[in-house]
Amino acid sequence: MKLLVVEDETALLSEIVNFIKQEGFICETASNFEEAVQKINLHRYDCAVIDITLPGGSGLEIISRLKKISVNTGIIIVSAKNSVGDKISGLNLGADDYLAKPFHLAELNARIKSVIRRRQFDGKDKIIFEEISIFPETREVTVNTIPVSLTRKEYEILLYFISNKQRVLTKESIAEHIWGDQADSFDSLDFVYSQIKNLRKKINDCGGGDYLQSVYGVGYKFTSK
Repeated sequence: MKLLVVEDETALLSEIVNFIKQEGFICETASNFEEAVQKINLHRYDCAVIDITLPGGSGLEIISRLKKISVNTGIIIVSAKNSVGDKISGLNLGADDYLAKPFHLAELNARIKSVIRRRQFDGKDKIIFEEISIFPETREVTVNTIPVSLTRKEYEILLYFISNKQRVLTKESIAEHIWGDQADSFDSLDFVYSQIKNLRKKINDCGGGDYLQSVYGVGYKFTSK
């Protein structure tokens, strides 16, 4: 899962990023209004954590723009202003949750996971696709009730495919979503093929169907037979 954290307090931003990355998320950041606008125009995120007060503009404007660009992105407002007005304004613009500073990072993490489940998987704790079951809280996967040991990247790719089933995903979009800004530094995208090959084999080895289809010259599609 890919997150954007928009926060101008350097120490807090670093704490959030370090904690969130340990939870297995890809995390990109912006520390001011202009940088946040560039990020949301260039990339797509599963969830965005946005401070209301930013250098150069308002986080509320970021929320407004983000909802026009990507309606499925979950949004959590964080702000030192523990006012009803800020909360109502943000929620009316389409934010999913509000967290007042100071807050515990574990609570932020729990709310991020909850927002993503509501946005992408109807709030379900268990995601089922044919004989494949995914448990987002524990990051466990079973095929025909058999536990499947996936690497972190393989797990993220599987979740990305299932949340975008029936859609053709390019290698570029897969790399950008799973590896974030690091993808820009890669010389080739052959590693995407390798990850998908390994994922397909692990599913097939447990008796799962071959739902990953190659679309020549474009990318891949995850679909039922």
